[in-house]
This record gives sequence, structure tokens and C-alpha cells, in this order.
Amino acid sequence: MGSEFGVIMRSEIEEIPSVFKRIRASAEEMTSQIHMLPLSNIDSVILVARGTSDNAALYLKYLIETKLGIPCGLASPSVVSIYGTTLRFKNVLVIALSQSGQSPDLIGYCQAARDGGATVLAMTNDSASPLARISHCHLYLQAGPERAVAATKSYSAELLVARTFVSAWSGESINFDPIIEQTQKVLELTSEIEDIASRFNYHNGVTTMGRGYAYANAQECALKIQETLKIPVASFSSADYLHGPISSLHEDSHVVFLAPFGIAEAAMSATVQRIREITKHIYWIGAGFARKPDEIYLGGAIDLSEVDAVIVDSVILQLFALFLAVSAGKNPDAPVGLLKVTKTV
Repeated sequence: MGSEFGVIMRSEIEEIPSVFKRIRASAEEMTSQIHMLPLSNIDSVILVARGTSDNAALYLKYLIETKLGIPCGLASPSVVSIYGTTLRFKNVLVIALSQSGQSPDLIGYCQAARDGGATVLAMTNDSASPLARISHCHLYLQAGPERAVAATKSYSAELLVARTFVSAWSGESINFDPIIEQTQKVLELTSEIEDIASRFNYHNGVTTMGRGYAYANAQECALKIQETLKIPVASFSSADYLHGPISSLHEDSHVVFLAPFGIAEAAMSATVQRIREITKHIYWIGAGFARKPDEIYLGGAIDLSEVDAVIVDSVILQLFALFLAVSAGKNPDAPVGLLKVTKTV
């Protein structure tokens, strides 16, 4: 096993508190930009993203619908890039999330949306990117250069910038300090997470699961493990899981629940109970659910709202994926077959 495996990914995860501090420092400027948008005229929101950013978009979707009551959907960029549709987007806000801001299908969709009357906002890690340039408003993720192929600090940054955006729109205040403080505390769990990952048997199937705001992290946890460990991982809403997929679960299956502090246990209790009847291999990211003594706890934020705990917990899933890959002798910094910037059309 190469001693250098995962060094870059780990260092970028460790940067996340500093990224959050930069977002906090830029929050007032971001809020001023957001308030210049014609948000009072917006009737619906469309989110456009790919990969990791698509998972961050799920979190933003829940924020917009719960905090603002405005319908919010996920775009299908191929509507424009493949089918050449002319969009009619009056009173629509289109929000693009992208680490690089370079994917041609996202750029083409946003340009078509703008031509069709939409207001376009971009959240990227490159203020000079094509996506940033064609948008009415650009919110910089403040993540700095990200070299590891598997996105980590940019995902967490997208969550916090999304939180900042919706807070500015809704008029809700956001306290960055406890988010930053608890993210720093989570990093103190690194050796414990590494030990758990070294003993995790992924050969009999892995499923990640969450609901509500945590569904974004469940999807991202599955993606990170797939990218770095190179195995298939299933991810579900805990509600959807009972509608068929649970039939594939067996006694050797490993399930990772994403359950942030503040989540209502009733949202997941029926699914958790059924899974406990089938397998004992249950792991938890997040402090929002009563665990049995034989279930493994990887850590989680405490005493935060659910929407903020999800942001902190994103760091835990990244560390878990990192150490799963390294313990298997794989280099998560440069997974075979993947590029840092993927330009889909």
C-alpha cells in the first residue's frame, strides 16, 4: 500500500474549516449580490448540476421548498444539449452548481434558460469559469484549488453557500460559528473513523440511506465510496427503500444511515426497524437517532439544527470514504478511470 495514498484528499478535507471561515467572511458580500436579484418575481426554481454538485443540489432543493415554499426541480440538461429545446422560463430562477463551472451541458442549459427569460445564478469554485460568466450572479465557493479527483471541500462549501443563499432570500439569520467549531471537532475523530473503516466489510453489499436534508449526504456518501473504493453502492431515501429495494437486503448487508442531529426519528423509524430485523451491520453518521449498542457510530454534529448538522456531517462521510479506499490499497486521490473535470455534452 502506498504511504502517499489519500494524502491530497485528506489534506483537502482538513481544509474545510478554513473554507467555511472564508465563506463566513464573504457572507455579507454574497448577501448583497443575492438581494440584487429579482427574487420577489420568482415563482419556481430549477437546479442544474452533475455528480457531487447534483447531491449538493438535493440539499438546496429541500432548503428552497421548506424555507420558501417555492417549487424546486432538478434540470435535465439533455433537454437542451441533445434535444435542442427552446426554454420558456419566465419568473424562473435557474441555479447551477459546479466545482469547475466548465461542463458544456450545464453551460448550454443555463444559456438557453437565460435566453428563455430565466434569472441565472451560479455557484462555482472558479469566478472566471464559463458558467460564472454567463450568469446574472455568481457565488464563489471559496474552496481554493481542489486537486484530488474526489470532490470534498467543494461539496461541503456548496452546502454552506446554499445555506447562505437561502438564508439571504428568506431573511433568516445564519450563525456560522458553531458550524465551523463543530467541523473542527469532527476532524478530531479522524483516527476513530480510520479504525472503523479498516474493519468495514464491504464485500457483501453496501447501502447508504437518509431522508430529508440528509438524503443529499446519503447520495454523496455512496458516490464517494464508489469513486474511491471502486465498488457499487446503493443509495436510497429511507422512505423509498420500503417500496421494493429492501427485498435485496440480507443478513450480511452493510447499511450506513445518515441521520443528522435534529431529524425527527419518526421520519426513519419504520425503515430502521425493518432493517434491524434483517441485518446487524448498521453504521451511523449523525447524532439524530437512538442507536443500539452493537451499531457503529462514526460521529456527527450535536446541538445544531438539522440543516446545519448536515453540513458538518458531510466531513465524516468524506473521511469514511477516504479510509475505506486507503485500507483497501487504493489511491483516492486519483481513482483509475476518473478525471477531475468531466465535460459532459
